[in-house]
Amino acid sequence: MIAETVGLLEDDVAYVSLPLFHSNPLMCGYVPTLIRGSTMALASRFSVRRFLPDVRMYGATYFPYSGKPLSHLLTAPEKPNDADNPLRVAYGNEGSWRTIERFERRFGCRVIDGFGPSEGAMGFPRAPSDPPGSVGRPPAHIKVLDENGRECPVAKFDQDGKILNADECVGEIVNTEGVGRFEGYYNNPEAEARRVRDGMYWSGDLGYMDERGFLYFAGRTEDWIRVDGENFPPHPIEDLVERHPTVFACAAYAVPDESASDRVMIAVQTQPGRSIDPGDLFSFLASQPDLSPKWLPTYVVITSELPRGVTGKVLVRELRREKFFSRRGEVFWRERGESGFKPFAPDDEKRLRAAFEASGRARLLDL
Repeated sequence: MIAETVGLLEDDVAYVSLPLFHSNPLMCGYVPTLIRGSTMALASRFSVRRFLPDVRMYGATYFPYSGKPLSHLLTAPEKPNDADNPLRVAYGNEGSWRTIERFERRFGCRVIDGFGPSEGAMGFPRAPSDPPGSVGRPPAHIKVLDENGRECPVAKFDQDGKILNADECVGEIVNTEGVGRFEGYYNNPEAEARRVRDGMYWSGDLGYMDERGFLYFAGRTEDWIRVDGENFPPHPIEDLVERHPTVFACAAYAVPDESASDRVMIAVQTQPGRSIDPGDLFSFLASQPDLSPKWLPTYVVITSELPRGVTGKVLVRELRREKFFSRRGEVFWRERGESGFKPFAPDDEKRLRAAFEASGRARLLDL
């Protein structure tokens, strides 16, 4: 299927740079080249510095990726001859539409970004004409269901593009026809039971549909944020923050409120060699017309590097565990009603801990 999607032929060369234990280099790199009799150039590891020299040296025409490689490659200093390379197509997932547009324009190749879990239980690519931000129009058996298995209503937007019904339109992305190629998790029946229920594959991914049937990724089921009784996913917040020209990547996640529910915290990785003023960041976010007031972060940590796994995915669980006590960068915050971020000082930390103690929620600080 992937060989057909990218038009892989015998004389193509695939440049594979991610570790082979991951499904992307195996199913999008190794297997298609095996089927077509193509050549695979296997890098020892992904490297921004080596990418273009390797592509040119091996005559690579196809680049499978997963996660952030496209974004990382765009951080390299741009040169007038970047598009002078044999690369014809890149195929992967989790590339934002802005990143895809910039990569195609700079390196002169087509990028096909698909959606699907590593388990192979479902998958479909985007089309160039699909609306920005969507992961494509899925087949009819891929649906967004609530926790009771009912199909969620389509998303409603105001004139600025703000979601009006996140509480009811966001649900789990489910293959209602079955489990696809998924054969189960080795020696882990509990995890398998979470994914396969009633003969359907529950992906663990949150999403919502628009009225035209386009699907939008909204985060993971464990990533829900609840502020003042309203539930919402993190991905729309991350997308808003990443509009800022100095931001390379953002992770949004829930941290506990001292009295009830959650507060929004974001970890912001700046572009290499750049810095960002927290006051400017606040003004930028407040000016975005599609930012819901409850999405506005309470806490911000600004860092030069987000924690990532070997495939480049951000390890949000580490950020959630660190909370507002993070030492990986400077932390800023705002109290309710304040129109700006200020440094999270030692005295602020003491007062916050005391507030958690007073409300009986201190145990949440250790989770």
